[in-house]
Amino acid sequence: MKFLIVVDMQNDFIDGALGTKEAVAIVPAVKKKIEGFDGRVIFTRDTHEADYLSTQEGKNLPVEHCIKGTDGWQIRAELDALRKEEPVDKPTFGSVALGQLLKAYDTYEEKIESITFIGLCTDICVISNAMTAKAYLPETPIFVDAACCAGVTPESHERALDAMAVCQIKVLNR
Repeated sequence: MKFLIVVDMQNDFIDGALGTKEAVAIVPAVKKKIEGFDGRVIFTRDTHEADYLSTQEGKNLPVEHCIKGTDGWQIRAELDALRKEEPVDKPTFGSVALGQLLKAYDTYEEKIESITFIGLCTDICVISNAMTAKAYLPETPIFVDAACCAGVTPESHERALDAMAVCQIKVLNR
């Protein structure tokens, strides 16, 4: 089976507290990718508590975002409508739970043919989760679809794609 991981396509990252015009621009491509994907689709959801600003991340990025239960925490409505299972909530950039879920599926269900990553932000959570998946499943082909990702800036998006390519993650649609 093939997996598509939709990383943090949440309101705060699209047009909310940390939104960008590049993030807004990829929403239609992400929707199309999900609709046309033949395999299992898993969403991740950046999830912070009310004490976010007192965390290490909050001290380094002092912008409240993706606070559990808020509108900004919600996955974009037109994408959420395509979701078939509960998202993997993650309190930090990379998700150990996602890596463990993928490893368990590959070990106990059936071999994973490939894993494709899309979403936000290329240079923080997409790269972190792609590298985590690579650590858990080093022999599984991992892809990132550049046309369905956006970074904090266009420059940091490109740097992240370069870094993933060096780590043997295949970059599509660049």
